[in-house]
Amino acid sequence: MDSLIGHALSVFMGFFAIMNPLPNIPIFLSLTADDTPEVRKRVAAKALVIAFLVTAVFCLLGKMIFHLFGITLPAFRIAGGVLVAMIGFQMLHGKQSSVHHPAGEDQKVSEEAAMSVAVTPLAVPILAGPGLITTAMNFASTGGIEEIMITIVALAAICLIVYGAFVSSQRLLGILGQAGLDVITRIMGLILAVIGVQMLIQGISGAIAAGA
Repeated sequence: MDSLIGHALSVFMGFFAIMNPLPNIPIFLSLTADDTPEVRKRVAAKALVIAFLVTAVFCLLGKMIFHLFGITLPAFRIAGGVLVAMIGFQMLHGKQSSVHHPAGEDQKVSEEAAMSVAVTPLAVPILAGPGLITTAMNFASTGGIEEIMITIVALAAICLIVYGAFVSSQRLLGILGQAGLDVITRIMGLILAVIGVQMLIQGISGAIAAGA
């Protein structure tokens, strides 16, 4: 039981660090700048449902994907650890990770396609980017069905939190200000960097054990 609680806390904190809604609030507001509050709610809901489904599929089919492509868990953890640590390192310097940040052309959305930003770039890759998918697959592959279900439930909880933050984005931005967002971004970056290093250590240890 204690191990499952520890796993749940690790998963929740890992997901929160990656999907941390506060640094993404300015991006969400810029992508929905010309939309009404009602449209903003629909965009946020659609984006988070898509992000949840994409990530959940990788959680459920992670081991099958490993087997199909001949990927070992240590190799995945090493590559994923490097990726997650790089995202955390960029956030530590107050930067939005390039794998989460939309390209300039993606932000030029016409009124007719206002809802399309919910799919890209908001759902993928801003929310369900490589860092989130990598972390989710790593957490889900560490045990059996209980660990997988905990990972999916934690993901759903984070998606609800992000939705609430996006819906209240203008109010939160006014309360925290840019300085507050910068501080939170750096704290979440530190957490991500530590998670990435831990994944890297597990991967190297697993590879050495398998070689021995």
